[in-house]
This record gives sequence, C-alpha cells and structure tokens, in this order.
Amino acid sequence: MIVDEIKKFSEEISSIIYFDYDLKKSNWFNIGGKTKVYFKPESLSDLVIFLRKFGNNNKIFILGAGSNTLINDNTFDGIVIKLGKNFSNVSLLPNGLVVAGSACTDKKLSDFATENEIGGFEFLACIPGTIGGGLKINAGCFNREFKDILISIQAIDRLGKIITIPADKVIFEYRNNDLNKDLIFLSASFKGKKKDKDQIEKEVFELKKRKEENQPTKIKTSGSTFKNPINQTSKKVWELIKESVPLESTFGDAGISEKHCNFFVNKNNATFDDMNKLIEFVKERVEEKTGIKLEKEIKILE
Repeated sequence: MIVDEIKKFSEEISSIIYFDYDLKKSNWFNIGGKTKVYFKPESLSDLVIFLRKFGNNNKIFILGAGSNTLINDNTFDGIVIKLGKNFSNVSLLPNGLVVAGSACTDKKLSDFATENEIGGFEFLACIPGTIGGGLKINAGCFNREFKDILISIQAIDRLGKIITIPADKVIFEYRNNDLNKDLIFLSASFKGKKKDKDQIEKEVFELKKRKEENQPTKIKTSGSTFKNPINQTSKKVWELIKESVPLESTFGDAGISEKHCNFFVNKNNATFDDMNKLIEFVKERVEEKTGIKLEKEIKILE
C-alpha cells in the first residue's frame, strides 16, 4: 500500500481522506474492522484525480449504504471509497427522465418520483440501498428490478475515464449484469410513466406493508443473504433453508431471523467469523439436503 503517497496527495484536494478508518458503523450488520484508506470524494474532479493517481494499483472497494455488505474484522489492506453527498442529487429533466446520483438512496428516488407523479419507482421504497448498489446487482423486489426503469448509466473506470452506457447495451440478469466489475457508478437516468400521486402512494404503502409483514426491520441485518436459485428449482431460497437447516442455529451472536430465514442477524456482538461460519453452514446444509449450491447475494469485504 502506498499510504504515504495518498497522505501527501490528501493535502492537494478538498475531499477528506481518512486513514485506519473504522468500518464497523458503515454497514447494517455492525460488523467489521478498519481500512487503511477511506476516501469520501465530495466532487467528481477529486474522484477523477484520485483514480488517475491510484486507481490502477490498489485494491479498491466501493461502499454504498452498507445494507448488503459483510466486512472482515481484520484491517482491509486497500482503499474503501464511499461517494459523498454531492453524488446523491436527484433531478427531473424536461423529457421526463429522472437522473439520480449513485449515492442517492433508493427510497429518496422513490419519494422524488412520487412527488413528481412518476410511476414505476414504487418498488424502490422497499430496497434499503443506494442507486449505485442497485445498479451493481440489478436490485429488485416484488417482481420489479432496476433494469425495468433504467435508461443509461454514467460511470468512471479505474483510470479516471468517464463513460456513459445505454441500458440496452447491458445484459441484465437476476441480481447480476455483464458490466466491468471495476467500474464506479456515478449516476443513472431512469424513465417511468405519468401516474396519479394518490395511486403511487397507495401502492408504496401496500408494498411496505407486505415487506414489514415478511422481513425483519430495525435490527442488525443485511437483507437477503443468498440469491434465489432460479435456474435450479422453483422453490425460493427461504424454503430451501427452512427444510434443510435448524432455524435456531447460531454461531456466537450470529443467528437466523425468525421472521425470514434468508435474513441473518447480528443479535448483539457477532464477529465476522461468526456470521461467515453461519453463512457457510447454511450453504453446506442446503447443498447436502437438496443438492442445490446457493450463491451469496451479500457482498463480502475481506
């Protein structure tokens, strides 16, 4: 790691760069150690300059809301980048397109669409992440996904080059796409349809109600742990877990939610090893019982 070079560079820009930064409070699991470098760019120009100098030579992890991220308790020997508030703006263009920065939360975009009477964004009210994270995994719920409203993506590569990618040039799959994994998303353009505000609010209310009835809230969890194995069985992943694993299984303070067994919970002070052991245990038991290999939906920073 070229920490000394980055420390020197930090004096040349207005954005703050932290060193030996604690990541525990930066994710919903409330688990994790430190990172050697934590860069929070507040302007595109600072991000461009940083990547041109350091983007091609270091391990870089992009952190969004931390709502589907499990972080190792050891110090990450690399750079964590979390885009600042200037990357969270939302605006409405004259042609009906909505442009949202990738640090914008999904809920904020849904609320903006509601206020402007644009339908199609209702499902985003139930996804606890950012636009950048949603683009990366083609996030979705209730039979709607990012790809259904996406027009284009603006991104930057590790050399600091900014590119625009039309949605029709991207192959989207369930919780995946064929984009270069090293790209950092800056913003995206979306298109909905004109819809009465009362109708939108009613639909959002119904979706939130369904979510609260079936998923744990206000606890230290990180959303769906595993993807649904859509090409292997018609069963949902929670059904496979329920029939394969004792749901009271715990490793330290890491346990399985009583409300939804594909949600794992930090009951108090779970460590990375606790949660990782639980994930691997469930994965192994499901494969032993059903022959199906589960794929993790959460991202792990090791």
